[in-house]
Amino acid sequence: MTPRLKALSVHLLTATGAVLSMLAMLAAVQGEWSKMFLWLLVALIVDGVDGPLARHFDVKKNWPTYDGVIMDMIVDYLTYVFIPAYALFMSGLLPGWTGWLAIIAIVYGSVLYFADTRMKTRDYSFAGFPACWNMLVLVLFALKPVWWVSLLLVIVLTVTMFTNVKFIHPVRTTRWRLVSLPMTAGWVFFAGWAVAVDFHPESWAHWGLVITSLWLMCAGFVQQLTEPRT
Repeated sequence: MTPRLKALSVHLLTATGAVLSMLAMLAAVQGEWSKMFLWLLVALIVDGVDGPLARHFDVKKNWPTYDGVIMDMIVDYLTYVFIPAYALFMSGLLPGWTGWLAIIAIVYGSVLYFADTRMKTRDYSFAGFPACWNMLVLVLFALKPVWWVSLLLVIVLTVTMFTNVKFIHPVRTTRWRLVSLPMTAGWVFFAGWAVAVDFHPESWAHWGLVITSLWLMCAGFVQQLTEPRT
């Protein structure tokens, strides 16, 4: 296969995220939350591998006709933000006005964040919460905390999108990557387990989700506190 065809194949892989988002949305409309999260997990895996492949095959040089960054942003907004926000609202985890407040904060704040040219730091981490609402909402479905805990998490993370609080990129942030990559793989495994048992409240997958989520949420901030001052 020529370098051009390899680059095109990466673009086509990224584009499958649009199909996966449609499948997730159709499941969400039917209230089939486990099926919805299954498609979102597949989309998350695709999003995790297409970036390294794009850099490896130099898609900007070998197939510049398609802008992979724009394509990725479109798919990410659907799978990371829009569909999870819909699920959070329709699930009843945030009743009444709390649901309205949450979805407005999520979709409005996230579209501004996605357009922010300062969202990446020098070490390829994220400045502010990277709008990974698909991951947060899945954990909320699994743990089902009281409504004010869910609302507080949504508000705090929305606010952090507009700060310089650091969040790691599990693949591109090199510091502690030997821990971050297994933690990310663990999160995907436990998320798939939770989905497979339809978020059964006694599943051990929930403990795995808590531990891996705490690492992914807090590692960047700890790195920020411990970075040598220049």
